[in-house]
Formats: sequence, structure tokens, C-alpha cells
Amino acid sequence: MLADKGYDADERLIERLQTQGKTAVIPPRRNRNHSREYDRDLYKARHLIENFFAKLKQYRAMPTAGYTYATCYDKRAANFLGAIYLAASVIWLN
Repeated sequence: MLADKGYDADERLIERLQTQGKTAVIPPRRNRNHSREYDRDLYKARHLIENFFAKLKQYRAMPTAGYTYATCYDKRAANFLGAIYLAASVIWLN
């Protein structure tokens, strides 16, 4: 599970994930009594993806944070996917 520092809670989250056999990639808070290791490279990749979605929010027809501002052209899946590809291409070219 990838998450930010706000989800750094041993009893409520991290221990439960470990008992289920899952790995928590959550950086520890500064005020922790004992530091915990995490995969820094994977966390950096999460940050890049999060930044991409923040840039994608600038396009009104894209789904952002659970809400869709779909126009009448985005009712079909192929048109919607095309709009995502177009926005991603513009972001990548900038």
C-alpha cells in the first residue's frame, strides 16, 4: 500500500497490512520514537503519479478526485479514453 505520512499508524494500519502479507510504503513521521524503513524509490514514483493527476485536473473534462465533469462528448468510453490520451500527451510535451 502506498500512502503519505498521514497514514503512519502502527496499530490501525501498518500491523494490519503486515498480518495480511502486504507491504506498507509509508514514510515515517518525524516524531516517531523508532524509525521504520520503507522503499524510497517506490514512494518517489507515487509522488510523480500524484503530480501527474494534479496536472490532469486542469482539464475540465477529466475525472478528478472522484468527480467527473464530463461533457456530452465523453459519454462513450472510446471518446473518454481519447481525451485522457490527448491531455496526457499535452502534459508530456510540456
